[in-house]
Amino acid sequence: MITIMRTSISLLFQEARDTGLAPGETLFAAGEDVANIFMVRSGRVHLQRHTTHGAQMVLQNAGPGVVVAEASAYSSRYHCNAVAAEESVVAGLPKERFLSALADDPALAESWSALLARSVQAARLRSEIRSLPRVADRLDAWLGEGNALAEKGRWQEVAAELGVTREALYRELSRRRTNNPSL
Repeated sequence: MITIMRTSISLLFQEARDTGLAPGETLFAAGEDVANIFMVRSGRVHLQRHTTHGAQMVLQNAGPGVVVAEASAYSSRYHCNAVAAEESVVAGLPKERFLSALADDPALAESWSALLARSVQAARLRSEIRSLPRVADRLDAWLGEGNALAEKGRWQEVAAELGVTREALYRELSRRRTNNPSL
């Protein structure tokens, strides 16, 4: 069912303008006017916010077929930064055109509502994981949700998703390797 919902939303982006992003390139920044709604065609885009302590928090990890910062459809300004986590291509659709299509097609609007509900559920799960006091518990919960640890050079992305410093994650992974050398 989620695939059907994604497919119907994806149809909106068929004729959208594609933009290529290099790793680390910013798609949009917090405070900018929302002119477009973006869907990832390939690669991965992180919706990021920095805490008052300077830590980077990943609020969304959008891969192919996922709308980036979907709540921005109902906002005048972006509330976070969107940054390419790897080489990516995104499709941009003017916000007015996006909202008009939803208004004109009740089935599409229902699919969008269901997608937004899933997004809220994912955000709540991410919040629940980040509320766990120990790094080990956060990592276990995150892995228990079907996530896989990225290759060694990208562990800082996992740390950002868990809401911990990369050093804290490295210590936990080292502890796990010491206790289980096959990891």
